[in-house]
Amino acid sequence: MRPSLVIVGAGPRGTGVLERIAANAPELYAGSGLDVHLVDPHPPGAGRIWRADQSPLLWMNSHAEDVTMFTDDTVDMAGPVRPGPTLHEWAGIDGRTFADRRLQGDYLRWVHERALAELPPGVTVHHHQHRALRVTGPREGRQQVWLDGHEQPLTADLVVLALGHLDAEPDDEQRALTAYARTHGLVHLPPHFTADTDLDVLPAGRPVLVRGFGLAFVDLMVLLTEGRGGRYDGDTYLPSGREPVLYVGSRRGVPYHAKLGYDLSGERPPLPRFLGPAQTAELLARPGGFDFRRDVWPLVAKELGFAHYHRLFTAHPERTALPRPDFEQRYAAARDDADLAALVAAAVPDPRDRLDLAALDRPLDGARYDSPEALQEALCAYIDADLARRGDPAYSQDLAVFLALLSVYGQLVRLGDLGPWWHGFFSHLASGPPAPRLRQMRALSRAGLLRFVGADMTVTAADGVFRAHSPTVPGHTVEARALVEARLPEPTVGRARDPLLRRLHADGAAETPHGLLRTDPADGRVLDADGRPHPRRFALGPCTDARTPGAFTRPRTGGAAFRQNDATARAALTFLRSLTVRAAA
Repeated sequence: MRPSLVIVGAGPRGTGVLERIAANAPELYAGSGLDVHLVDPHPPGAGRIWRADQSPLLWMNSHAEDVTMFTDDTVDMAGPVRPGPTLHEWAGIDGRTFADRRLQGDYLRWVHERALAELPPGVTVHHHQHRALRVTGPREGRQQVWLDGHEQPLTADLVVLALGHLDAEPDDEQRALTAYARTHGLVHLPPHFTADTDLDVLPAGRPVLVRGFGLAFVDLMVLLTEGRGGRYDGDTYLPSGREPVLYVGSRRGVPYHAKLGYDLSGERPPLPRFLGPAQTAELLARPGGFDFRRDVWPLVAKELGFAHYHRLFTAHPERTALPRPDFEQRYAAARDDADLAALVAAAVPDPRDRLDLAALDRPLDGARYDSPEALQEALCAYIDADLARRGDPAYSQDLAVFLALLSVYGQLVRLGDLGPWWHGFFSHLASGPPAPRLRQMRALSRAGLLRFVGADMTVTAADGVFRAHSPTVPGHTVEARALVEARLPEPTVGRARDPLLRRLHADGAAETPHGLLRTDPADGRVLDADGRPHPRRFALGPCTDARTPGAFTRPRTGGAAFRQNDATARAALTFLRSLTVRAAA
């Protein structure tokens, strides 16, 4: 019987695993053949998120030159580098373009076809356009992958779960809001993928409360404005008359920072410096474990600060007051926040050149406004300032911090699940929308279609309506008959709607305190409650404790996802080779 591998999920992550199987098979697999089964109800390569049948108004969130599916020599992996084109090279478009998601889907389909073509003879791929329902089988024996609509399962020697982003059951608050809306004839849209949400239920000209100011909100904004026939004439929005009025707030109360609008020239900060492999190994080796805020965050903050000030001193020395070697020596020796603050105050005269991570994380903390109009004016000024700074290479230390964030994330992914705060902080600072989207927010504000609620927005349901409150404007309340939760479902094992993942959890797969699937950091094998890796089951992606930043990898940044894909592919091929050796003996 030919060895068999099942990959559940044929989107970007499943395609990445397939590419690494093709790259490593010549070295590791010289068996008599192999059947690879790809299981996904959506098209291979593009998957659900990047499928062709979605609005062309929805963009990627990265420049085309910053999107690649191919490894390079910066990736710390055992397998061979197989270079390939970035999205902009493949599509022949300007590297600074924010391509629409359908074009990215075309690129992913091409990558998938190339991976198929590069598989060695004897490896056959079968695509099953169905949903996987569960995985059964003994730890030491062949596995069965059950598909919807099929009475007989696929039989596999190994199973790799590359499930991508999943729907989730609502939590208690969301269930209560949905029930209230049903009782009172209101509209409540819980966390979901915006492109898959029925937005026709939101009436034109009426107020809609929106909780969430990240990328899901940007999609919502686009589909409810241009998607309803409005258009932009320069910085002016020309309504169609079919738009609702969006009242948006969130924990921070501000949109994510805009994408940086320039490239780094000159010397790059030498990273990692304060948080590298040695530090992560030391954290993992601590007998009592580690605490993120106490043990990890100080290293993160020092790494980000080092990149910021290294760039400031090298690229903009006229705005500094100490020789760089003196500053860096004292920076490395600083024992606490007070030491660092005193050093920075002496070395960097202009506060705009200092790195204030707390202010970046919560820019409205302590801010109070007398009226909604005052908040509207302040938030518009905040967006204008963000757009100006993020497009100005005179503040290129911001780009250095971005590079440090990527470096840091590549290390932190080795530590497992660090909780939602870190991922949210990273996304706010490093994974914001294209600058044109923030300019559109300003135009919609001027048109009266986008209103800001403030930070720490709360929603109550009473008297037949939804009400939004924020301490940013004390005493002010916004009422509406519609509420949209503009955020993705939490990728937790316990509430995932995916039946396979829920069954896996019920059968003993371990989860982290924050609800993610626990995996072996060495190769992605699924762990049980005792920490034992399952010999025949692997998992990769956002539902695991090894989730990586962003949907795609930026070229020449180490690519943690590439490293994981390679490790899983090599472990799988090594295991399958051992089966063929035993069978031949």
